[in-house]
Amino acid sequence: MSTISSSIPAVPAGSQISPVDQALYHQSNLIGDWKGSWTKTGGAVELDVVSINNGTATVDYTHNGYTERGTATVSQNTITYGDLTLGTRDGQNAALEFAYGSATQSAILTKASSTANQNKLVGNWVGSTATESISVQVQSISGRDSQIQYSIGSQTGQGTGNVYANAVDLGNVLVSSTDGVNGTVTYTVGQQTFAVAVKKFTPTTA
Repeated sequence: MSTISSSIPAVPAGSQISPVDQALYHQSNLIGDWKGSWTKTGGAVELDVVSINNGTATVDYTHNGYTERGTATVSQNTITYGDLTLGTRDGQNAALEFAYGSATQSAILTKASSTANQNKLVGNWVGSTATESISVQVQSISGRDSQIQYSIGSQTGQGTGNVYANAVDLGNVLVSSTDGVNGTVTYTVGQQTFAVAVKKFTPTTA
């Protein structure tokens, strides 16, 4: 047993996979953002497996420019979400199949780098208006979830936000950036929405 246990890769944060399933099927290989195109139509398709908790998985399914989040079923080394089934052996390439009645499609997906767009959002974003100072701290990112604290004028708050390609959305506060240095904080006050330019704060080292 010690030989098997030592070969088990680390399970990503936010997931709970039984040691037996991990040893037999390497279910942590399923976790990640899978992207590719349907072989018949050439249309882009993406299935982001955010986390696995025993027999279920949280997934984001993107097709035809639309993204939906739902709960999928995990069985051995496959994930089934509605009419979709994804399976991988090496954690880098996956087969995706869609079957609804007589209609079928398939795609070969590859796992995208999950940190390229996310890490640059982590940090303290600061800016100001004529009347208010703004600070939004993206403390951490795990999959599509982020821990955020903000201070906008007299308003303060914290919570778990949703992560998209270049933005983190807490609902009433959104911070976005394409370069990880300059960004925009969009927030609501009453019925009004404001967008303010911000920069990532970098402390000066002695």
